[in-house]
Amino acid sequence: PCVEFLKRQAESLGLPCVVHYPSREDKPVVQITWKGTEPDFPSILLSSHMDVVPVYPESWEYPPFGATIDEEGRIFARGAEDMKSQGMAYLGAIRHLRDEGYEPKNTVHVTYVPDEEIGSVHGMKAFVQTQEFKDLNVGFAVDEGIVSFKEDYFWFYAEKTLWHIRMVAKGQPGHGALLVENTAGDRLSAIIAKMMEYRQGQIEKVNAGIPQGNVTSINLTKVSGGIQTNVIPESLTATFDIRMSPNDDPDEFIQRMNTMIEESGGSIDLIFDRKDDVIPPTILDSSDPYYTAFQEAMEDLGFTLDRQIIFGVSDARFLRSVGIKTIGFMPMNNTPMRYHDHNEFLALVDSRDKYQTRQEDSVFGELESHGTEGKDSIADVHSSCSFYAILPKSVYNTHGKLSHVLSPVWRILNFSDQFYQHLRCVWQTIFPMKQ
Repeated sequence: PCVEFLKRQAESLGLPCVVHYPSREDKPVVQITWKGTEPDFPSILLSSHMDVVPVYPESWEYPPFGATIDEEGRIFARGAEDMKSQGMAYLGAIRHLRDEGYEPKNTVHVTYVPDEEIGSVHGMKAFVQTQEFKDLNVGFAVDEGIVSFKEDYFWFYAEKTLWHIRMVAKGQPGHGALLVENTAGDRLSAIIAKMMEYRQGQIEKVNAGIPQGNVTSINLTKVSGGIQTNVIPESLTATFDIRMSPNDDPDEFIQRMNTMIEESGGSIDLIFDRKDDVIPPTILDSSDPYYTAFQEAMEDLGFTLDRQIIFGVSDARFLRSVGIKTIGFMPMNNTPMRYHDHNEFLALVDSRDKYQTRQEDSVFGELESHGTEGKDSIADVHSSCSFYAILPKSVYNTHGKLSHVLSPVWRILNFSDQFYQHLRCVWQTIFPMKQ
């Protein structure tokens, strides 16, 4: 349903839509293209993912795929933040620019990938290796960011490196009634204690004000082993999720873990179930037109960009791995982060101070719908729906060296009540509710 929905969106925009299958027939990558007047220029890629994480429906206040709007003006839906709203924002911005008659110099590609939440193996990771992707000639990309809990916005230029490790402790087995020495439990408890001690040091850094992305996170996620309660096992396993900060040296950290193993009595195997490559960060400075345009746009709106390393991983790492300058940016501020949490929501912004974002200095103002033809399109779900799109004037009025970075890339979208009404229809189109 999601692919068909996006095809209808492209048709309503008058834009071509191509569906790629870079790895498997059940893992499509949808590409919508807005051709620029200078198609030989490097293109701009706006990327988001279609998939969402599972839910525990019994823990939600409302049906997790119902897009219910409560009396406080909050829209509840899995993917409200992560990240269907951003994918829809791309299309909303393109629709308005096309209605204004604007034509970008650089071609803009919008992609929707299928499996970011489970590693992107058959989505972006596979797609960037294909000739179809290389033919897009991408010069700059915007991918998933994080909502901002404050007035200003986060800009992510790098991300952590994901490791999944197992520490398999081996020791003397025996009868559960005996106090046997040098057991697997002795060694496993010792190595867990050392790993958690290191973790506590990282927590203290965060509590002192260092951003989560600038520290290495360690989380004990599974403990397994044993065959029966009254049998001391010969081996026990602890599994850790590690997100290595770009500020830390991977080789030094491996050596640190080996030292911990020795200090825990040895006989502990260190096994990597997943060991992602370290991807260099995106380096942008004042000589780069994309960076300059983004900075000027935010300054013109009175916002500050808080440059950070994202604490998780996203598809941006695959784009960076093939040399594409990529940032993570989510155009939502004053929003509590509920990624992967129960009761994920976004707040309506035009009537409640608690969640309100700026709507002044809007170049476009309110966009009224164009009737009911193509009723499931973003701008046309209802006859009176609208949304607010803020396009920085400093970029909008610049048709020289920065004209290639116009269109949806530099948008800070603010949503009115009516927009959320048709965003709700979007959710119910993609996730039809059983009656």
